[in-house]
Amino acid sequence: MGTATFVEVILAILLPPVGVLLRYGLGVQFWICLLLTILGYLPGIIYALYVLVA
Repeated sequence: MGTATFVEVILAILLPPVGVLLRYGLGVQFWICLLLTILGYLPGIIYALYVLVA
């Protein structure tokens, strides 16, 4: 795991859509993460970590 991935994971825990935004831009992954974060903070974190690590 590189430094950039580490920073993305930390941001995904604090602000899930921001971590996804850094890697994928304003793509589908970002909008799904934003929606899940609005519906519930924990689902947003789980999805962000899944997308960034997988």
